[in-house]
Amino acid sequence: MLDHLIRGATVVDGTGGPSYRADIGIRDGRIAVIAEPGTAPGPAATTEDATGLVLAPGFVDPHTHYDAQLFWDPYATPSMNHGVTTVAGGNCGFTLAPLHPDRPEDADYTRRMMSRVEGMALKALEEGVDWTWSSFREYLDALDGRIAVNAGFMVGHCALRRHVMGADAVGGQPTPAQLDAMLALFHDAMDAGAWGLSTTQSSTHADGDGQPVASRHARPEELLALSRAVGEHEGTQIEAIVAGCLDQFSDEEIDLFVDMTAAAGRPLNWNVLTIDAAVPERVPRQLVPSERARRAGGRIVALTMPILTPMNMSLGTFCALNLIPGWGDILSLPVPERIERLRDADTRTEMLRRANSKEAGVFRRLANFGRYVIGDTYSEANEGLGGRVVNDIAAERGQDPFHCLVEICAADELRTVLWPMPTDNDPDSWALRQRTWEHEDVLLGGSDAGAHLDRMCGAPYTTRFIGDCLRGRKLVPLEAAVKMLTDDPARLFGLRDRGRIEEGFHADLVLFDPERIDAGPATLVHDLPGDSPRLDSKALGIVSVRVNGVETLRDDKVTGAVPGTVLRSGRDTRTVSTQ
Repeated sequence: MLDHLIRGATVVDGTGGPSYRADIGIRDGRIAVIAEPGTAPGPAATTEDATGLVLAPGFVDPHTHYDAQLFWDPYATPSMNHGVTTVAGGNCGFTLAPLHPDRPEDADYTRRMMSRVEGMALKALEEGVDWTWSSFREYLDALDGRIAVNAGFMVGHCALRRHVMGADAVGGQPTPAQLDAMLALFHDAMDAGAWGLSTTQSSTHADGDGQPVASRHARPEELLALSRAVGEHEGTQIEAIVAGCLDQFSDEEIDLFVDMTAAAGRPLNWNVLTIDAAVPERVPRQLVPSERARRAGGRIVALTMPILTPMNMSLGTFCALNLIPGWGDILSLPVPERIERLRDADTRTEMLRRANSKEAGVFRRLANFGRYVIGDTYSEANEGLGGRVVNDIAAERGQDPFHCLVEICAADELRTVLWPMPTDNDPDSWALRQRTWEHEDVLLGGSDAGAHLDRMCGAPYTTRFIGDCLRGRKLVPLEAAVKMLTDDPARLFGLRDRGRIEEGFHADLVLFDPERIDAGPATLVHDLPGDSPRLDSKALGIVSVRVNGVETLRDDKVTGAVPGTVLRSGRDTRTVSTQ
């Protein structure tokens, strides 16, 4: 007897092949039967009519930071609402384990680092996570049996360094004995089921003290030793970030990536490939590592987002504006002093110069302040400005746009919410994206879901992309779009029996209305531990989500079931060839 039968669905199976109508039977968490509609595949405990609906494999998000959120939110919202059934966590070199058992202060350091570098509310990290583990295995065990999605985790380089080197991890180099200890700790994590190594060399990543995070101090020989260790375990990967990921790689960064993937004999993925027709040289340069890796016996995959992710900014709290060269020093001043500096004409001139300079890299995109939209305001002086474009307000006031923006924010004591309008929402940029998605080493993803909670909401990229493919720009057919969100990431990570609708595969499924699937606008809610805020987005047209055969969501409401699996390397993943 079947546990559940879905009748008459239009099946888009994840292979990229043509859709077809079928009855899908589920038993013991797997797809037991795929039959012609109405051919009675057998009795079922429950049945539903899916006529007119699309049934697809559950979406796989290859880059998230749900490492902490899963403890207070086992449903990984809003990702699961948008059809995601499997998430990859532990990215960018940042994980919550291992923690040194004799140094309780390491947990506080990790919380403050995650709050600063990944935009997680410190109160939520303090109140929503029990921090009772030491080893990576204990961390994974703490999640097992209590999550609604499937989740796999890389082990973060920063945690490895901190565990072995203590405070010397920031600024120091490991002795031979410490490197051996780091490798032993890494092997322990891999034996426990970590998916691989994640690391960062990005100049934007600083800890809670404002210092470069631990892995940024690692030299190539340390990174290559860890990469070789990755290759000693089945079903593993590397995820790495360098400064050039934001704009264009240097020759040294390309050499490092190629050497790491070749040493491991495993795929390396990085994020995020920004595609903008105004910078046509970026995409070819960013794919040079992939071309060289193929020749060296490795594989390098670039993650790129298929939507434009809205981000809010503020002159009052840490955000991407702080990462513009020279801006961080000013935006970290006490608010009264910050306002005084921002109101100084010479200071603004220098800030604009730095924001438009080549060294600003991809952050140059943030420098067109006239195109910002005013969000929430908090003073009588700013009443009625919400939703208006700065250029229009500046013209009325006879001010240049940046001066106008500063005065608006100053009236709110810098609490004003700012929404930069994207500069790459033009036909040429979308055409370039369409061409770039066809590259064998480009994968859709990079949502950062679980991070930067009050600044951006990348989790809805799945539904927004599908909706755009069906009713918007229609850059790729539905079947190709589903494959890009399911089978492609599942194959990169070597997931066993996931990513397709196929008999014997795990029943990770999303049922949706093709006429309605989309994502609602990002709205600020206060539902984190400690009443901390985050941006949320409602899923539209998602009828049902199933994880391992069990329904976890119906009509955008979680069911309370937690059938997800902590996916462990080797057991749940197989080794992916780099050739």
